[in-house]
Amino acid sequence: MTTATRPSVVDRSTRHPESIFQRVIVGVDGSEAGFEACRQAARLVTADGWIEAFAAAHLAEAARAGWSASRLAEQMEREAAGALDTAKRIIGRRASGRLVNAAPENALLREVSRAKGTLLALGSHSHSRWSEILLGGVAGDMIHSAACAVLIARPPAAKALFPRAVVVGIDGSAASDEAISAAEYLARRFGADLRAIVGTKGKPVDLTRAHLRTPFVETLDEWPVDALVKASREADLVVVGSRGLHGVAALGSVSERVAHQARSSVLVIRHTPG
Repeated sequence: MTTATRPSVVDRSTRHPESIFQRVIVGVDGSEAGFEACRQAARLVTADGWIEAFAAAHLAEAARAGWSASRLAEQMEREAAGALDTAKRIIGRRASGRLVNAAPENALLREVSRAKGTLLALGSHSHSRWSEILLGGVAGDMIHSAACAVLIARPPAAKALFPRAVVVGIDGSAASDEAISAAEYLARRFGADLRAIVGTKGKPVDLTRAHLRTPFVETLDEWPVDALVKASREADLVVVGSRGLHGVAALGSVSERVAHQARSSVLVIRHTPG
């Protein structure tokens, strides 16, 4: 369903949604999933933006190989450097590259902070042994811990036209307001279809605020995760808000579950209180 943009009667975040896509870091692990993240990051970064391909080769892991540790460490470093070269070719002339020797979770968080990143892009999954050493299993941690928006990239139907269809999840919260702003911005910028969804099962939803925020919202008698995952089958991108919860409070969060289960790419927008 194609929607037009109308002025909102609910106050928007003080952050302009375009700023989310100005300083982009892409986690590169040598997998096709990581390279897809590069393609989508290159599409989403603003015309005056900055984009960095980043790899963390944790060479200490090579010590587990015993007598072949040095050879494995050299191989890991060589492959990481090769992956960065490929990533930069995919991204294009504006790409820079950075390779560090560190555990991936901590390295990514430090890089986001060091580079003042506004968006961290990661591939949805990787199955090779080498890529698991570098980036495997960190996406969920980044959704809750990275101090910026996080894109979990999956291949779209037409790569050159990404994103053609955008879905945004709404629950009437301030976090979902920022998600709506980002989704509306992307729909305008790329001429994409935009669908706004409220799943009413589960925790209470401020339906009045949700409908005031966008007049085109669809109210569905479904669990939010189920509704968004179902909608992802016909979308290129699902946008959800996140309050950046940690620890036990983060278990089962809508943003993380949608990021793991969706068929499409998922953009998690970190709420930044004004």
